[in-house]
Amino acid sequence: MRALFFGTPAIAVPALEALHEIAEIPLVICQPDRPAGRGLEVRAPPVKQRALELGLRVEQPLKVKTPDFASLIAEQNADVALVIAYGRILTKAVLDAPRRGCMNLHASILPKYRGAAPITWAIVGGERETGVCLMQMDEGMDTGPVFSTHRIPIGEDTTADELYVELGKLAAQVVRDDLARAVSGELVATPQDHAAATMAPMLEKEHGRIDWSKPARVVHDHVRGMTSWPGAFTTCAGKGLKVLATRVATEQGVLSAPGTITAADKWGVEVACGAGSITLVRGQLEGRKPLSAQELVAGRALAKGMILGG
Repeated sequence: MRALFFGTPAIAVPALEALHEIAEIPLVICQPDRPAGRGLEVRAPPVKQRALELGLRVEQPLKVKTPDFASLIAEQNADVALVIAYGRILTKAVLDAPRRGCMNLHASILPKYRGAAPITWAIVGGERETGVCLMQMDEGMDTGPVFSTHRIPIGEDTTADELYVELGKLAAQVVRDDLARAVSGELVATPQDHAAATMAPMLEKEHGRIDWSKPARVVHDHVRGMTSWPGAFTTCAGKGLKVLATRVATEQGVLSAPGTITAADKWGVEVACGAGSITLVRGQLEGRKPLSAQELVAGRALAKGMILGG
């Protein structure tokens, strides 16, 4: 099998490695190198780094909606193009260039959570399972028919960062188990139920703001879903406070006005929600380093009676 690979971030690396085991890869396509970190040093994306280690040719086009790019893809005479978290919309000319078109590894149980951030929104939505779908790509946003769906549970305290790693591993297994069978025609793709679709839009900073009027379980799911980008946040005495980790303390009752710190001592910090309360495990005040809740209390950054987000 002759296969192209489209991908950019770390979640795509295991799938690239799996594809390298079962196919000839004439070309890997990823997004351009970009500044990253505090020093804004220009860095190659993880897929590029691993592809070069494997001795593969890498292209990083600035634009993909051009005749030249479509011609480049067509010239590879590929059986299929495998796409995972590439981050760009592909034109019909590119989608149709390989003999069996382009197939996508999407990190949700389609038709739920179509779009750019399915991992985060599945956790924020309180889902207890997710997975990876191998699907035939069309011109829509994750609307193509699905060859296979592989599922894994989401733990009650699993963060988006943790699930990201697990789904990367699962995607690699899907490549080993199903890609060749999909390309050969052994697996038949089933159309999605478009009426049941939900969306997972691209994340923005404001998505991280905590709404303390929500029930405790919803607040907790929000915090772990927003880890680590864009990050869950609130305000405390007029300053920004990143909420890095929480637990559900109780899901019943209205303890105080939402956002009120009802306990702050050496045993921890409890915050009232619209229903129930959460335990704040770890946080980071604006301009300071991350600290445990007990350290924030000891430093007088948090105290009983304060109202977060007020």
